[in-house]
Amino acid sequence: MKAFWAGLLILGLSAATGEAKLTFEERTELVRGLMAEFATAKVVLPRSKKPLEVTPAGKYDKNVWAEAMQENGPAARVGDMVQITKVTIENDRIVLEINNGIKGKHRWWHNVQITGATGNTSPIVADQNTNAPSGTTVALVFGDLSKPPKAADIKKMLQPVMDFDKHTATELYTQTLPKEIQDAIKAKKVLVGMDREMVLLARGHPDRKLRENKDGVETEDWIYGKAPGTITFVTFQGNNVIRVKDDYAAPE
Repeated sequence: MKAFWAGLLILGLSAATGEAKLTFEERTELVRGLMAEFATAKVVLPRSKKPLEVTPAGKYDKNVWAEAMQENGPAARVGDMVQITKVTIENDRIVLEINNGIKGKHRWWHNVQITGATGNTSPIVADQNTNAPSGTTVALVFGDLSKPPKAADIKKMLQPVMDFDKHTATELYTQTLPKEIQDAIKAKKVLVGMDREMVLLARGHPDRKLRENKDGVETEDWIYGKAPGTITFVTFQGNNVIRVKDDYAAPE
């Protein structure tokens, strides 16, 4: 296995004029630490013909990303698993192809490649699929790559965009919510204004549901609890909670 990787790196990581002046060991560490890694999208990743730029602080131009999203649609939604399928080291940036780039498609096969300074590529066959609809390219842009970070540092810089730690899609979705909502979900409490997804995260599926249409207004009650004990009525109008009421039910 070591010989296999060494052969790939010799092909792909030779120094070239005009590229970042990194040592062979530095290039080796970066590519080996990032190549074929899986991550979970923390924001919607648009398909883009040009690399989507991210700063070392994890910042990106939301307007540029929104334009790419409008033009090309999503490469990955929040909670989708993605994979780095090509790593390119340039003067001031490290370019990461995600799910085979913009040409990647749903249920694509992982023809993973390493590309280095010489322009040579070598394939690696990955062993699992992702659930993202397509692919894109992300560029982590530095002012100077003469002192390159480690692969672990790159992953931390990309944390606002892609989470390389193993979290569920539910955990990632919860992290995007206002703190008040997050605290309520942790406390298993329902608040007025929550939507159905938030209520499910806070309390799970209800014991019963009741619908009512009064004066042309349709509401739905999600009922939690059974007698004897406290019963919680969560009333929805449309997709949002308009009322939360607790009642004590005596033994029947």
